[in-house]
Amino acid sequence: MSAKPRIAIVGAGSLASALAVALHDAGYAIDEIVSREQAASLRRARRLARQVGASAATVARARMQAEVVWFCVPDGAITGAAESLADAVEWKGRVALHSSGALTSDELALLRRRGAASASVHPLMTFVRGSRPSLVDVPFALEGDTAAVRMARRIVKKLGGRKYSIRKEDKAAYHAWGTFASPLLTALLVTGEHVAAAAGVRRKAARQMMLAMIRQTLANYAALEGAGAFSGPIIRGDIDTVKRHLRTLRSIPLAQEVYVSLARAALAYLPGKNKRTLERTLKSSARKRARN
Repeated sequence: MSAKPRIAIVGAGSLASALAVALHDAGYAIDEIVSREQAASLRRARRLARQVGASAATVARARMQAEVVWFCVPDGAITGAAESLADAVEWKGRVALHSSGALTSDELALLRRRGAASASVHPLMTFVRGSRPSLVDVPFALEGDTAAVRMARRIVKKLGGRKYSIRKEDKAAYHAWGTFASPLLTALLVTGEHVAAAAGVRRKAARQMMLAMIRQTLANYAALEGAGAFSGPIIRGDIDTVKRHLRTLRSIPLAQEVYVSLARAALAYLPGKNKRTLERTLKSSARKRARN
């Protein structure tokens, strides 16, 4: 197989789009973008194919001439996509990759039995519609057959990413970690918008007003780690302020639940004063919420 093999991308969503463009910019020939039969999926595939000089096809019409086939579909669709393409080509000598963070290379077991070297290659990055993040310095978790991992390592290096070997049994915890770093962080910020509304600040305005503090918090975390970046009433041991927060959040029960959970995590993992008293205060709030 050549140093820069031709690559087919299965899928045309946010991850597939970012990956295809990054691969193209790194000098890889994107041979084909393969999509589902639905008209919207095929339109996205054709649009992406034009950007990277590839052809677009549905699963039923795919030529599958690329040496590397990269499945960028939802977790629950990986096995089905592999089954749909199992008879489309001779798999011996080819590399099959998927980009699930939670699932292992065994999702491609059928193609492995057909002779392909298989691996899971997951970038620790968030991909959403309307955003195309750079993959430079992004960690890629690699797991699978030796030949496929070797190929994936070369590709990640060309993309400017960072290679990270992971064991199959660690993938679920790894993906949960990634979920804390972005999706649940987003959920926390949106919860904050609802609390802002209780303070009389419209959610759109709250989003803009929070950004400076969010950016500084991330900068502090990057430079000073968690303990150095931590501030507020818990590190000061300010019990009265925490009690005021809990009282006012009774009108937003879900936000109060999030507050209590995160405050308890702070007491466990971060520095602070009056920890025992604060823990009792939080437990008392949780019991009251449970009774109600």
